Amino acid sequence: MSATQSAASHAKMVPMYHYVGFGFVAIPTVYSMYVTVTQFSLGAMMMSLFAIGAIVSMLYARLFPLGVQDRVIRLEERIRMELLLPAEMHARIGDVATEHLIALRFASDDELADLTKRILDGEFSGRKGVKEAIKNWRADHQRI
Repeated sequence: MSATQSAASHAKMVPMYHYVGFGFVAIPTVYSMYVTVTQFSLGAMMMSLFAIGAIVSMLYARLFPLGVQDRVIRLEERIRMELLLPAEMHARIGDVATEHLIALRFASDDELADLTKRILDGEFSGRKGVKEAIKNWRADHQRI
């Protein structure tokens, strides 16, 4: 767990998954495809299809939990907004897009109202701009 996080250093990389595990699946996939092209056989083609399926499964094994995490973050940030935003902003909480809510989780409580207003005014098109605008980064060490 990193002691400090920022917009530039908050991405989570898991070396055993991202490099080792993916490499163990990608290298045989490329080789099996090479064998299928250079020495075609039904067995080689089946092995290539299996290997491609393994890569697709591995990618979705990463994407599905991230989708669930985004839903949880959306709920957490909406509750946080209900507690911290001025009453006149409560009616617009539902207008904040999920990608902005995901970025807002890194904002300190003191910055939340200003950043939310800027989002609702259309100042940010995506989460990257919101993250770069955060002055007091609130680390999230529990992300997947």
